[in-house]
Amino acid sequence: MLKKFYEQVNLFFNIMYAQNMTIVSGIFLAIGIILEFMDINFIVNPIWLTIFISGTPIIFFALKYLILYRQITALVLISIGIISALAIGETFAAAEVAWIMALGGILEDRTVSRTKHSIQNLINLVPTMARLISQNQEKMVQAEQVKLNDIIRILPGEQIPVDGEIIAGSTTVNQAVLTGESLPLDKGIGDEVYCGTLNMHGSVDIRCTNESKNSSIQKMVRLVEEASANNSPIQRIIDRWAVRLILIALTIAVLTYIFTGDLIRTVTVLVVFCPCAMALATPTSIMAAIGQASKNGVLIKSGHALEIMGKVNAIAFDKTGTLTTGKLAVTDIIAENGNEKEVLFLCAEAEQRSEHPLAKAVLQYYKKEYQEPLPQEGTFAMEAGLGIVYTNNNHTVRCGKLQYMQQNAIEISEQLKAQEELLRKQGKALIFVAKDKQCIGIIGLADTIRDTAKESIQALHDLGITTTLLTGDNKITAEFFANKIGIDSIYAELLPEEKVENVQKLQKENTVCMIGDGINDAPALKFADVGVAMGQAGSDISIEAADIALIGEDLGKIAYLKKLSNATVFSIKLNITIAFAINFIAMLLGIMGIIGPVIGALTHNAGSILVILNAARLYEKKIQ
Repeated sequence: MLKKFYEQVNLFFNIMYAQNMTIVSGIFLAIGIILEFMDINFIVNPIWLTIFISGTPIIFFALKYLILYRQITALVLISIGIISALAIGETFAAAEVAWIMALGGILEDRTVSRTKHSIQNLINLVPTMARLISQNQEKMVQAEQVKLNDIIRILPGEQIPVDGEIIAGSTTVNQAVLTGESLPLDKGIGDEVYCGTLNMHGSVDIRCTNESKNSSIQKMVRLVEEASANNSPIQRIIDRWAVRLILIALTIAVLTYIFTGDLIRTVTVLVVFCPCAMALATPTSIMAAIGQASKNGVLIKSGHALEIMGKVNAIAFDKTGTLTTGKLAVTDIIAENGNEKEVLFLCAEAEQRSEHPLAKAVLQYYKKEYQEPLPQEGTFAMEAGLGIVYTNNNHTVRCGKLQYMQQNAIEISEQLKAQEELLRKQGKALIFVAKDKQCIGIIGLADTIRDTAKESIQALHDLGITTTLLTGDNKITAEFFANKIGIDSIYAELLPEEKVENVQKLQKENTVCMIGDGINDAPALKFADVGVAMGQAGSDISIEAADIALIGEDLGKIAYLKKLSNATVFSIKLNITIAFAINFIAMLLGIMGIIGPVIGALTHNAGSILVILNAARLYEKKIQ
């Protein structure tokens, strides 16, 4: 019964301290000031409503943290000031202090990042049904009912419901959800497949090697949840100093009463010591910086991240969709006889009925380069994981892997073999094009590097930041891209949990920022000291998991973020200095009896206004 009563009281005061009620409280305070100025009396003074709405929650939360958690916060000092002012009948001073603190709390709450939505999106990626094969019969069952070593059949276009090993058939699987790889992978008997990935071509039977609760996607969910639990919002600077401020305030107040014997002066000291301007110092600067960043194409969701960004000295990048565009494009056409158009035309003609991403990239390139229509007659057949064959009245065209050419006894010249080796070292995907029994060329495709990537990496190096590449792509591809743009170190062929492990290794000696765009990057984004997502190309989950999102695709904004963070921290420190100076002067005046509690409370307004104005300068500041 007592526990239920406490929960209801806690809920009540949370509602009272929320944004809407704080606005109502401010309206009552304004009405009270106007009525007092006009010397109009009501049965209930609206200022008492302000004290009830904004003041009682402060006292409740101060007692809650003090009794339940044995934690002394700045709310204790504020509560002392409010109660002291009320004790001598200075209701306006009590109301003004309470409302200013409630306003500061709202500004701070708006800088806290959200995580529940991203976790739910991860869970939604897991297929709920599976096609169980038992005694040569297909049966649809709930995915969580699939046990170890059960046989599951996956049809083209379906998501894989559990981790498993292919025991029959071959296919192409898009694993971008887990590894971020730009290219789908061909899979055959004995290869592993993962829950949540997409089966693109071919029907396969798999043997379950991980039940649904232990699948790759569920591991990602647990990683994000764990990181969220450890990722605290920004701690107010006044809370760090709360115990000292309370001791100083009480000591000075007691000494004031001992030496003056004046209760009014004593209460003035307590009211003046309420850290209203200090409470606004951090949130106002952060809100101004968030506004400045939004104008420049950056969304900042966490004030804590903005503060920490200035300390970052190591940045880890995902590759696909982050340093690259995430879109495949034709980069090379190697023709045996020098006729590149023929190689491209025959490949586009053959691949126009294929759904493979490489085929789509070839067709897109052909349509861009040539406006000529492709013939529609002929027959088309595909061998999953190997290639396609297209036949019309004139010739037979095969497009696919080197292995596919060899299986069909296609002749490949030494010149093309040498070119093939060179292109592979550059990490490119290759399509061999054969006309009848002769290979006539090779088409190379790759994910394209962002225009600003190299310049952005150099700008970070100039700021003394080390850079690391964390990617699910193969090592050859990773090394080619990293060397091209100047990345310091490389870790390739990583699963999401391995990206997290590498981030944690970096954190042992560095403050780490992780930049990514895919679902597979979400855990690493959460575990890093600061997570930055590519907003335009990024998945909803990575954007939700990150503290900061880039609206566009300009990686140069990373260096801008670090400079903005430095400017924000400086603004916060300057605000605190202003607040301390004003409080100190007001305290001396209060001790001397020059000002009373009401003037002391109004002094808070002056300090708060100065703090807000100083923070507002950050909004218009030019950061190069």
